[in-house]
Amino acid sequence: MKGSSPAVNFLYGTRLGRAVLSLILRSRADQPIVRFLRSQWSRPLVGWYAKRHGIPLTREQRRGYRTFRDFFVREREELDFDPAPHHLISPCDGWLSYYPIHPDSSFSIKGFSYRLEDLLQDAELGARYHGGDCLILRLEASDYHHYCYIDDGFQGKNHFIPGALHSVQPSACAAFPVYTLNRRMWTLLATEHFGPVVQTEVGALVVGGIVAQKKGGRFRKGEEMGRFELSGSTIVLLFERGRIQLLPRLIPCLTDGSEVRVSQGAWIGSSAGRTAHD
Repeated sequence: MKGSSPAVNFLYGTRLGRAVLSLILRSRADQPIVRFLRSQWSRPLVGWYAKRHGIPLTREQRRGYRTFRDFFVREREELDFDPAPHHLISPCDGWLSYYPIHPDSSFSIKGFSYRLEDLLQDAELGARYHGGDCLILRLEASDYHHYCYIDDGFQGKNHFIPGALHSVQPSACAAFPVYTLNRRMWTLLATEHFGPVVQTEVGALVVGGIVAQKKGGRFRKGEEMGRFELSGSTIVLLFERGRIQLLPRLIPCLTDGSEVRVSQGAWIGSSAGRTAHD
């Protein structure tokens, strides 16, 4: 598991840092920052950011981006995903963690008990997932910030919930219940092999752009579902009880809230009743 950055540790782990964080969140600092990162003046940040986070870029590639935003939302040339129908794939690059959903429709992360009715602001929908499974994927700065559909199926409408823009790094999650405080958007996915799945995209520190490709309708496994703009973030997946089973090799890595690194499109589990070899 990778820890938080020094800046986030300062903002969430010290008294002075929390005072600075409060000022940042109250001042709506995201608006001028977004304008800057979308402007040509942000272009010099591309090389610095790529070097800092180990993102390989040729000089020609670096020159091809007119703004930092253009660089941040870059796409893969081609997504390689596991096509087997009963295989659950990761929707994005990131750090995967697993939490059981308790009978009262809550799950616990770093001392905070999250209720699904608070996450979704829909108590009736949240109740359908009691006893189920919650997967969380935390994207990092070096990741591609596009996410795809985990199966074939039909998508309902997108539900946007305004909120704050806390960091989603570990030290922030230990200080605040960020998943129910942050700006987020959830969508009900009627998948063919994993039942009704709720996918929630959670915005991150200061900048929390979430862009959905569809407003509803049919989708195919591996098809792009959306992207985050200008900042790393998190995806939360909710499954009904008994719908999925994680790969056996991953389970020991996910005990006690630990994280394991996964890539977009990688096989991470199977539909219930299937084995790791199906």
